Amino acid sequence: MEGLEEKIFTIISNVGTAKGRYVAALNASKKGDISLANQLIKDGDKFLIEGHKIHSKLVQQEASGEGESISLLLIHAEDQFMSAETVKLLVKELIEVYGKINKLGIS
Repeated sequence: MEGLEEKIFTIISNVGTAKGRYVAALNASKKGDISLANQLIKDGDKFLIEGHKIHSKLVQQEASGEGESISLLLIHAEDQFMSAETVKLLVKELIEVYGKINKLGIS
């Protein structure tokens, strides 16, 4: 179980960092810095991918019958992972909108 908990915390840490980068990207785009916003999205993606790698291994183990018991902690990691993906999608859309607003000179 100790190994599983470490994997779960690694997922939570990575996707939490990714979500933080996505929110920072939104704030940068609100201030008109679309270049920084796009860089923060890329930074967030690196962390999301790291979380995804571990998550995928756990899913593959489960599918092959080698999975470990499902815990509340694992469910939390799943929730955080899905949340980060959703935040990313919304922030990317908002960055595009803020970019258009900035070009129009509307604040």
